Amino acid sequence: MTKYNILTLNQISSHGLHRFPAARYTVGKGVEHPDAILVRSHDMHALRIPESVKAIGRAGAGTNNIPVAEMSKRGVPVFNAPGANANAVKELVFTALLLAARNVIPALSYVASLENGPELDKRVEEGKKQFAGIELPQRTLGIVGLGAIGGLVADTAIKLGMKVIGFDPEITVDAAWRLPSSVRKANSIEEVLKASDFITLHVPLLPVTRHLIDAKRLGVMKAGAVLLNFARDAIVDEDAVVEALRAHRLKYYLCDFPSARLLGAPGVIALPHLGASTEEAEENCAIMVVDQVREYLDHGTIANAVNFPAVEMARESPFRVAIANANVPNMLGQISTTMANAGLNIHTMVNKSRGETAFTLVDVDSPIKPAVIKAIAAIEGVLSVRSIPAEDAGM
Repeated sequence: MTKYNILTLNQISSHGLHRFPAARYTVGKGVEHPDAILVRSHDMHALRIPESVKAIGRAGAGTNNIPVAEMSKRGVPVFNAPGANANAVKELVFTALLLAARNVIPALSYVASLENGPELDKRVEEGKKQFAGIELPQRTLGIVGLGAIGGLVADTAIKLGMKVIGFDPEITVDAAWRLPSSVRKANSIEEVLKASDFITLHVPLLPVTRHLIDAKRLGVMKAGAVLLNFARDAIVDEDAVVEALRAHRLKYYLCDFPSARLLGAPGVIALPHLGASTEEAEENCAIMVVDQVREYLDHGTIANAVNFPAVEMARESPFRVAIANANVPNMLGQISTTMANAGLNIHTMVNKSRGETAFTLVDVDSPIKPAVIKAIAAIEGVLSVRSIPAEDAGM
């Protein structure tokens, strides 16, 4: 029976970790020669990742703290948990939206500044006028990014009586089906910014989304609009935001990412990265990523890897080989020939690609000797290869 070591770099919910069978998995922070690593916020870029690592699981959505490109070259899939924390983030977005709409934070500061005494009631009545807010029905919410979180935000906003306009050039078919039909689809970010009273961002941090909201785009927003960022800090140009707030072009900037640039700036309401900080979200993320890592180690199947294609194949033989390889011509031919030369009959095979990376699962009718694995690994373009023993499949 194959046994696996799982290294945890952060506190991972026990509800997830308990899904690793204790008889075959050793899990903990001090594990040596790990077969997989589970992480939340730990920065892995400066970490020497052992050659034994076959998979990395991020108990959350973003993977910018993981050297994904390096892992791709090594044939190591990086799993995440998209949508597992979506409800938690959605609820925090609407908390922030209501804080802005009703001027709650400056109102709280005003009350905290009052001195107790006979004039207290009078000062409360006099002061409250400056904090009069607005109600949400018929206001327009612009959503940039219509994935799991953006879709939930859109649905809730509509139920609150808001108008919703959204933009997402990368929207998946499933996300499009889930989106309420009353969401107006914009053709550009600028169209969303011009039409919205509130704008909320729900896109990953990529080179193309860094400083997605800059001075130029802030300039086309409605005067007095509110910007919410509960995605990633660098999606917004903080210098441009502070300038827009000081010029009163922007009323509030609410985010989950305090920084030296934002602290003390007028109109900034920054929370200490609370987006996924609920018991439920942490449990959901841990369960999702543990199941994905375990399925990969036990069966070679891939779901929700940010750098590999989704691959699933029902197991029809106890003898399976999992191969990560460069997406180049004749790779399947070389793999098949190597197996045939070793006297192995291929029972079934699946090959999927994603960009420059491909992944192949092969079930054969007889045991796979180490020499065959070594021969496949020697094929130019093969990134990683392993045999998944019969007992791991419960066969």
